[in-house]
Amino acid sequence: MAEGNPLFHVSNVRNRLREIVGASTNWSDHQEAMAERVTLLSKLAKSQNDLPAKRMEDSYLEVHLPLGSEPQLREKYLTFHNTVRFGRILEDLDSLAVLISYSHTYNPAVKRSPLSIVTALAWMLTLIFIYLFCVSDMRQHIVYPDCDIKFTGHVTWVGKTSIEAKMHMSQYCDGAYAPVLDATFVMVARDPENKRAAFVNPLKPVGPEEEKLFQEGEANKSRRVELSTASLLKVAPTDEERKIVHNLFLNTLDPKTVSFRSRVLPPNSVWMEDAKLKGLEICHPQERNIFNRIFGGFLMRKAYELGWANACSYGGYRPSLVAVDDILFQKPVEIGSLLLLSSQVCYTQGKHIQVRVHSEVFDPLTQQHNTTNVFHFTFMSDRDVPNVIPKTYGESMLYLDGKRHFNQTVEC
Repeated sequence: MAEGNPLFHVSNVRNRLREIVGASTNWSDHQEAMAERVTLLSKLAKSQNDLPAKRMEDSYLEVHLPLGSEPQLREKYLTFHNTVRFGRILEDLDSLAVLISYSHTYNPAVKRSPLSIVTALAWMLTLIFIYLFCVSDMRQHIVYPDCDIKFTGHVTWVGKTSIEAKMHMSQYCDGAYAPVLDATFVMVARDPENKRAAFVNPLKPVGPEEEKLFQEGEANKSRRVELSTASLLKVAPTDEERKIVHNLFLNTLDPKTVSFRSRVLPPNSVWMEDAKLKGLEICHPQERNIFNRIFGGFLMRKAYELGWANACSYGGYRPSLVAVDDILFQKPVEIGSLLLLSSQVCYTQGKHIQVRVHSEVFDPLTQQHNTTNVFHFTFMSDRDVPNVIPKTYGESMLYLDGKRHFNQTVEC
């Protein structure tokens, strides 16, 4: 990055990323350029100690999305309800997180970065503009499609091969910028072939405020490890959770029969198996990232839109997004893949709808399915929604996992 942390137009972010890694906008040239990146292997650091420490201000960026001053840009972000498409915002955040990470690892002696920096996790995107979820007045805010938006962000924590970037989104209204969204992304650095982990510059906090941000990053890392260890895919539910599942089961038994197999749907409820919505995407080169894989922001946008549609269908009203939590990137999606998206309402409480979106690639030749991403969205409807009821043990685990994510959103 050039000195002075320049102000970027949102359209220039991905152009700058192409410059950093030597990518091309032309598909055939791009493939050749990626093949040439193998020659950069020798420029990787052998250990983190070989790299100079960076400060948080070294990675600070400010990016503008001029929806108000550039009307020709507005249509890309506009919904038919005259609001802003949040899926497009997710795409911009993902690109910005990558550019912030490259700003942290910038080496003026190297023309092209040998690092392949990709998104590992989108961690707690809290939307202030929809609902101030944790305050008593529950004030609702609107994102206007004809007012300029500003993104700011910088690196707040660094491991040996991973980077945490925090970003803030605000919108210009009534003569000042008002906060809209806070987001935290975790990025990982890999070698030029995107096969092995690569070291990144250490981070040196300056002052108590930066030290606090760094310690929050350490706490986030510990929390991610703790949540992974306690995953319902690895360990049994807690005693309290087992009681919840058993009570749900008892409430669905038919009182007229003495049978565990006779199930009756309680009033104002929906079976979980009837609260699904699925989609399919053919992954074309147009949606590629700078490393010839499908752009993570595109995956987030498609998952969000499917999750929103499912929440809308389930609640019967247009829902508002409250939070995005734990967007996990398990595997890259190759160009040409058949991407299967499956959204599931897995937990409800009052007006809130917790939706889990699972994405996988399907190989029609081998008939194999491989999970690539898992997304968690919390929505709010204008009125109370039916209770979602699991019928099988697997659905009960989805219910408990959804409850955990919803409680996590409330606590934040």
